[in-house]
Amino acid sequence: MVEESVIFVVKTTANQERSVANMITLVARKDHLDIRAIIAPDELKGYVLIEAPEPGVVEQAIQTVPHARTVVKGKSTIEEISHFLTPKPTVTGITEGAIIEVTSGPFKGERARVKRVDEGHEEITVELFDAVVPIPITIRGDTVRVLRKEEEENS
Repeated sequence: MVEESVIFVVKTTANQERSVANMITLVARKDHLDIRAIIAPDELKGYVLIEAPEPGVVEQAIQTVPHARTVVKGKSTIEEISHFLTPKPTVTGITEGAIIEVTSGPFKGERARVKRVDEGHEEITVELFDAVVPIPITIRGDTVRVLRKEEEENS
């Protein structure tokens, strides 16, 4: 019978979460440790979440990993961390009328005003400021950076 897994939290050096997670993965494979999952959520600075049957396995895995500080006392369940496992829509926080900058693609560096937000397809329709003729273009929400939020147009 397989032992029940729990989630353990490992404290890390800030901005080293991904490298710690990758190194723990390598150690677990090399030493055949029973680590079932590792997650380093962007919203959780300075911590890595590890699924394992007991804390001793996690302690053993982080012994030689630089930037892995300690296992936080206590344990979590999948239900407590499930919000880290569901992807957030890329258009969250982008509103109609907002001023954005395109961060990739053929219009990289261009500034534009958001005309429509399509949360279902995670796309936004914008009008570029520097265009001779204002033509609406539709781009993915993860290719823009919000510069200024405006609820209505101030002309």
